[in-house]
Amino acid sequence: MIHSLFIINSSGDVFMEKHWKSVIPRSICDYFFDVQRKVSSKDDIPPVIATPHHYLISIYRCQLYFVAVVMTEVSPLFVTEFLHRVVETFIDYFSECTESILKEHYVIVYELLDEMLDNGFPLATESNVLKELIKPPNILRTIANTVTGKSNVSDTLPTGQLSNVPWRRTGVKYTNNEAYFDVIEEVDAIIDRNGATVFAEIQGYVDCCVKLTGMPDLTLSFMNPRLLDDVSFHPCVRFKRWEAERVLSFVPPDGNFRLMSYHIGSQGIVAIPLYIKHNISFREGSAGRMELQVGPKQTMGKHVENVVLEMMMPKCVLNVSLNPSQGKYTFDPHSKTMSWEVGKVEPGKTPSLKGSITTLSSSPLPDANPPITVNFTIPQLTVSGLKVNRLDMYGEKYKPFKGVKYITKAGRFQVRT
Repeated sequence: MIHSLFIINSSGDVFMEKHWKSVIPRSICDYFFDVQRKVSSKDDIPPVIATPHHYLISIYRCQLYFVAVVMTEVSPLFVTEFLHRVVETFIDYFSECTESILKEHYVIVYELLDEMLDNGFPLATESNVLKELIKPPNILRTIANTVTGKSNVSDTLPTGQLSNVPWRRTGVKYTNNEAYFDVIEEVDAIIDRNGATVFAEIQGYVDCCVKLTGMPDLTLSFMNPRLLDDVSFHPCVRFKRWEAERVLSFVPPDGNFRLMSYHIGSQGIVAIPLYIKHNISFREGSAGRMELQVGPKQTMGKHVENVVLEMMMPKCVLNVSLNPSQGKYTFDPHSKTMSWEVGKVEPGKTPSLKGSITTLSSSPLPDANPPITVNFTIPQLTVSGLKVNRLDMYGEKYKPFKGVKYITKAGRFQVRT
């Protein structure tokens, strides 16, 4: 199945490798580097690269490339999902997944990879099971292990591994019982130069932080479950109950986990929360002009926060001289990236950015204007209108504290100019 894993930093150095079957030489990554050199953006690297004797399946997360090597025909999504699980496990253990953090915890990283995959097949990928097998690092445990020569690997089998709910350990106890649910939606959209929506869809997910004593059985219902057509669930969800009643019934894992992901592709439901007016012109032998204006569109009266506009300028641009009415802008002459950090856009306000573009007199004018990549966050709003109706708990007698938070973010949101 999966033979090897190579972790590559943004400079192109393979700083970590793990082999589950035979050792595959590091030179296999040259095929990946060849493809990487041919594309202009990291997003354009194909997720599956075929070589004469292997397949390279990769993801890009946390400014690192995770490249898995397989020798037989496998489902690419299976390998991709496993790579994402690896990254999420590292974030769960070390709070972040960076080159320096992984190097600092080399031993635990290799112990985790050994447990997560056995002879190329996934074995233990649940956070609760892994944390019972391999204790997360802390200062006291590190000092004790150094003095005694012990490792973080437990001598006993995880209690949940042999039960019918392997995602939850037994004997969980908390003084404060609480369950928090974050409904997060990412808007992927392409807006044409006239402001019309070419493409729009929503990628949503429900992230949970559940700290409940004992073995609770939860039931979560939504106000408008008919919106949820294309969904995927955590293994704890009883799928038959969902199909029959459109209700999520589950025994939750302990701690943080993703309960469900969903995709809404019907363009009529997707409300575009921002509009951008733009006027970009390049003139031969003289300075060009640029005017940008941002305003709220369909936000139900909510503030749009953390608004950032980015443009990859053509190679002929030497510099830009701009005047923002709100926020600040930066221009990197090396990468030709212009970034405008607008900040919060309140209802009724339209921040603007105006100024001139200095171009190289000898170079030809660009064939087309650069697209604008938009990032934003809208707290306490879901663009699709999805809302949690109620959460009920069975099997335990205490009353937990419950909370739900809604967030809308920009996914791949692009405005053509």
